Amino acid sequence: MDRLDAMSVLLAAVEAGSLSAASRRLGMPLATVSRKVAELEEHLKARLLIRAPRQFALTDAGRSYVAACKTILEQVGEAEKAAAGEYANPRGDLTITAPVAFGRLHLLPVVADFLQVYPEIDVRLSFSDRFVQLLEEHVDLALRIGDLPDSTLRASRLGTIRQVTCASPAYLAQHGTPCIPADLSGYDCINLEIIHTNDRWMFGAEAVAIQPRLRVNTAEAAVDAACLGLGITRVLSYQAAQSLADGRLMRLLTDHEPPPRPVSLVYAAQGLLPLKLRAFLDFATPRLKARLAGETP
Repeated sequence: MDRLDAMSVLLAAVEAGSLSAASRRLGMPLATVSRKVAELEEHLKARLLIRAPRQFALTDAGRSYVAACKTILEQVGEAEKAAAGEYANPRGDLTITAPVAFGRLHLLPVVADFLQVYPEIDVRLSFSDRFVQLLEEHVDLALRIGDLPDSTLRASRLGTIRQVTCASPAYLAQHGTPCIPADLSGYDCINLEIIHTNDRWMFGAEAVAIQPRLRVNTAEAAVDAACLGLGITRVLSYQAAQSLADGRLMRLLTDHEPPPRPVSLVYAAQGLLPLKLRAFLDFATPRLKARLAGETP
């Protein structure tokens, strides 16, 4: 039995939530996944899992053993990276995640320049608006918008963005311009549901009920709809920056905007920092700061 391989399979099953999900993630037959876990239990002479038809639960022994497996596999991974030269030269694979719109507008151009300078580093970009767990999902670096929770991760501050309320000049010419947040209840609104989960927009401690004529699930759709004169929308500043700059949208209620949100690069700080990650931080941080500063109203 290859114990490290069996540990990896067990850890994949725990992270995936079931043996069948681990089978799909690993591209391995379900019977093989089950056999490897059974071999571990036989070797340890201890039951690790309580199996059910669609899922399983860890025993007390299983919980402590999985925690030990995670530590061991991380240490083996570090040793292999060191042997491969990741800590001697900037090379290898770098996985980075960022919110979809910000990643496309700002991170992708910086990564394109980075790849030209570092030919031995390959980058995997994962754009997602969900909160990505770095260690659990094997991600090297995350760009995050908003206040950061206390954690063992390290963060490099890049700047701030604002939440802006805007509409097209044609819509405002026809319907007038709101002067205070409470006025919005009398206007057609375009609600971006990934930010506003109900029909209320927060301005500090004030919750304003709105009348959405249109609900959308992407910032691009909200901005495009506002440009078409369908109503007032509320997005993050970078999402509407181009439309505001070229006059297709006008910014409203600037005196009532909430405090700016921080933008940070977040990464794990356990042990030595691979040179591929250090190289990217040194390269990208000043460039992303400059791009954010260029958007500051």
